[in-house]
Amino acid sequence: MNGVEILRKDARMRRLVDHIPLDSLQLPGQQSDLREYLVGSIVSQQLSVHVARIIHRRFLDLYGGSFPENGRILETDDAELRGIGLSTRKVQYIKASAAFFEEESPTSTSLAAMDDEAFCAWLTRIPGVGRWTAEMVLIFGMCRPDVFSPGDYGIQIAMKNLYRLDESGAALRAKMERIAMRWKPHRSLACLYLWAWKDQGQKK
Repeated sequence: MNGVEILRKDARMRRLVDHIPLDSLQLPGQQSDLREYLVGSIVSQQLSVHVARIIHRRFLDLYGGSFPENGRILETDDAELRGIGLSTRKVQYIKASAAFFEEESPTSTSLAAMDDEAFCAWLTRIPGVGRWTAEMVLIFGMCRPDVFSPGDYGIQIAMKNLYRLDESGAALRAKMERIAMRWKPHRSLACLYLWAWKDQGQKK
């Protein structure tokens, strides 16, 4: 049974599946370099998509248009990185991620051997990288199929409206996680539908 069929078993989620074309979703594609995806996530924090893309392009332009090795990032003067529009804190986070990947030297095999929880625990050792960022890397960077992000604001808003939830804080997240168990092992796909529904104005 495929992911769409699993989600359709949930009557409320079925509304989204039946009205949002699968090919309209932002389907993730396996990233060849998780470092680049992570830096992109750090750059985009609290920025519009348009501004984040501009700064990310400037970042690549500093290194001839391609994503640099960890050592080159660490050697780049902080002022030069701030000059492309990065905040001081984001510069610190990007350099911390470069130092982390340089020291850890993960391989595709070692990453694949980590389950989702182990990966989140591993990645959040980087200063400035929290649980949400790790979950986004799992969904969009590693194409893991069964990731749920109850702390994501967009998913919270969508599920509160779709399931008529009145809870907040930890109680809301716990209720969301219980509901999301219906979607296993395709919770990443459910997240994509919830984001799409929210972006469309939750009209269906």
